[in-house]
Amino acid sequence: MTDRSAVPVNVADQAPGELESDAIGVVQDTVIGMAASAPAASVGLTIAALALAAAYGSGPVIILTAIPMLIIANAYRRLNMWSADCGASFEWVGRAINPYLGYQTGWLMVAAYILGTISGVEILAPTVLAAFGNNSNNTWGNIGIDTALGLVMLVIAVIGIKITARTQVGMALIEYVILIGFGIAGLIFVASHGHGSYPITSGWFNPDGIGGHGSAAAGFLIAVFMFTGWDGAIYVNEETTRRRTNPGKAVMIAVALLAVIYTLATVGLQGVISPAKLQASSSPLVTIAQAMGGGGWAKVLALSVALSAIASTGAGIVITARIVYGMAERRVLPPSLATVSPRFATPVAASVVVGFFVIAITWVYLLATSVQMAFTYVVDATGLLFSAFYVLTALATIVYYRRRILARPWDLVWLGALPLGAAVFLVWIIFRSMQLAGAPENWSILGIVVLGVILMFVARFGLRSPFFGIARESSDA
Repeated sequence: MTDRSAVPVNVADQAPGELESDAIGVVQDTVIGMAASAPAASVGLTIAALALAAAYGSGPVIILTAIPMLIIANAYRRLNMWSADCGASFEWVGRAINPYLGYQTGWLMVAAYILGTISGVEILAPTVLAAFGNNSNNTWGNIGIDTALGLVMLVIAVIGIKITARTQVGMALIEYVILIGFGIAGLIFVASHGHGSYPITSGWFNPDGIGGHGSAAAGFLIAVFMFTGWDGAIYVNEETTRRRTNPGKAVMIAVALLAVIYTLATVGLQGVISPAKLQASSSPLVTIAQAMGGGGWAKVLALSVALSAIASTGAGIVITARIVYGMAERRVLPPSLATVSPRFATPVAASVVVGFFVIAITWVYLLATSVQMAFTYVVDATGLLFSAFYVLTALATIVYYRRRILARPWDLVWLGALPLGAAVFLVWIIFRSMQLAGAPENWSILGIVVLGVILMFVARFGLRSPFFGIARESSDA
């Protein structure tokens, strides 16, 4: 792919078939990355499990998990300085290590984001229905809300990256203000010994929790999955101002802000109700909000979760479409998916395919109860897919910058030792998670990998992609 100039352009002046250069800034790019992580929804899904696993040592666990995530984010930043391409890790791994491994990296990226987007879609309907006193298990109610969400976010994704960014920023402001506000209010509630609250002790500041009864390792497994998705800021690099530097800044900022939000919200809210009530609740954030201020507060916090799901869906469609577009330009996916609308300067074909695939899979999940459990196993494995291509990206950094690593002590640390350490940490997370998971979850991971291998051979021999013949590249010392 050709690199585009950093000179601002208008859509009207855009060359046909190109994404819109310099369309969004670093702030909007950061928000897109954070939206893919779905902060409010992630807190709602993990707060009870994390409090149990870490015995209320959630804060230190989240902060410690942020360190390897920041290291991996810096690896993305450095590789983006080399090649600012929306294919990102697919390109980097393929050109630095091996094109076949690069294809597998791209496949893991697509699979992870599609599954992550679908899980975000499915969070919304039950939250909305429950908040207004309706049956959250109403199948057609879920289908109606989820389909409307998918179509609306698809239309926004097609119309342009600018409207997508503005929509994301607007939703993020409301979501984050609510979540942070509740986190602070929760801390005050617990510190003032509110009725039914669980008191703060020194164990809250220990990764092993109260009395050492928690497991930092088990907490790390959950916290890693909370962070996944921040890399979304990289995949719109071709449309970001100063495309070689700003997307790298955006992923670093996104991880740092997520660490603050997750720590404040989780620590602030986990003690509002007793451990027994926290573990027994099917909607922990709603139960916590009701304890703090009644049904009105519960609806406000439900709004934050709903906005998180909506934003995550929109970001997921946009991000996945860019990855698919980048891979299609290399002809490892059908070339028709690499077309860009002259009017909107967006990858319309890739966006439509991704959007309708998300909607179709959601319908299958909601209507065919026989596949629901199987699909749940696949979605549960999403975090492992993210971890896998984070590891491959860290290794690509080490391989591409190997000459600098051998020549400069400072680079030995930042481009060698730290990415390797972060990769080892994530490999351990993957290994440990698969040890603890049941056979169905592990078989779902194997199925995704095998399907990727099959598609790789289709790309190599069916599409005859020249990508598989590219030479390895490395930086100058």
